[in-house]
Amino acid sequence: MSEKPQTNRNDAERVLESILPVGEHEEEGHDEQGRKVRHRGVYLLPNLFTTANLFAGFYAIVCAINENFYVACAAIFVAMVLDGLDGRVARMTNTQSAFGAEYDSMSDMVAFGVAPALLSYKWGLSELGNVGLTVAFIYAACAALRLARFNTQIGVVDKRWFIGLASPAAAGVVAGLVWAVSEHDVYGQNMPVLASLLFAAVVAVAGLLMVSNIKYYSFKDLDLKGRVPFVMMLVAVLGFAVVFSDPPRVLLLLFLVYAASGPVNLALRLRRIRSKG
Repeated sequence: MSEKPQTNRNDAERVLESILPVGEHEEEGHDEQGRKVRHRGVYLLPNLFTTANLFAGFYAIVCAINENFYVACAAIFVAMVLDGLDGRVARMTNTQSAFGAEYDSMSDMVAFGVAPALLSYKWGLSELGNVGLTVAFIYAACAALRLARFNTQIGVVDKRWFIGLASPAAAGVVAGLVWAVSEHDVYGQNMPVLASLLFAAVVAVAGLLMVSNIKYYSFKDLDLKGRVPFVMMLVAVLGFAVVFSDPPRVLLLLFLVYAASGPVNLALRLRRIRSKG
């Protein structure tokens, strides 16, 4: 008589698991002896940062739709900080997973693909009609292609380098430009056509750089756990002070320099090759 209630309870649990995604995710790993094991569930800490990144991107989209461009740009930059933290936290706590990598890419597509594309269209590209819509879509499509290619290159290419401009950096160029200009409401609601065309060129170039084969330094080989000279702490404090003195323009300058570093390094490398030949 006691086995029947237990059986019914097990059946009820199986039905519940088939409806609700409770512990359904499994992936292979290795234990300390190198043997293959299967882990069920997901790591909480790094995925919390990824979820916060996703929310920041979603909030940026909402603000862009409501033409609150200043806050939308700030939300994209907050998403960049959170995106940098989730990967670092996962590596430092040894909680990397295939699920986390895919979830991170989905969140990045919202925060650094859809949000900047919509922001750029609502702010300046809508003045160009279908041309502006096409440029915004090109940026979003390039971000999707960039993230898909990045996932296929994990463990294949040198982690010290990105192949193509990283999507957060491209978003930094677009959002930084909107933030720097909209802060003082330079154009108001009537942006000149020439200014819209120049902005469209910036958005298009940022998108194309994401799918290019130009190498960019990834900063992933920086050791954040080891000891550094005390002067480095002073440099870090000074860096924060400079950024917060004028965040829109300083951040825009930093991302423009980083975006230009790839083509400049490529040009210098080609020049050295030709000089040797």
